[in-house]
Amino acid sequence: MQPRYHLLLAVDDRPTMHGWWDSEATARDQFRQVVGQHGRPGARITLTDDKTGETLTSWPDEA
Repeated sequence: MQPRYHLLLAVDDRPTMHGWWDSEATARDQFRQVVGQHGRPGARITLTDDKTGETLTSWPDEA
């Protein structure tokens, strides 16, 4: 079974990096690190709960 929390970095609408974790706290820490390292124009970063399909957070924030 695949871990529950999925992090996706897309640049110019192309997936460039994925990560999965069992722990939501760990996944959120990784999200913050990816935003710090890769957050720039053209990037989209999302953290999703694959069990529920809910987007937990995203960068940039939804307007």
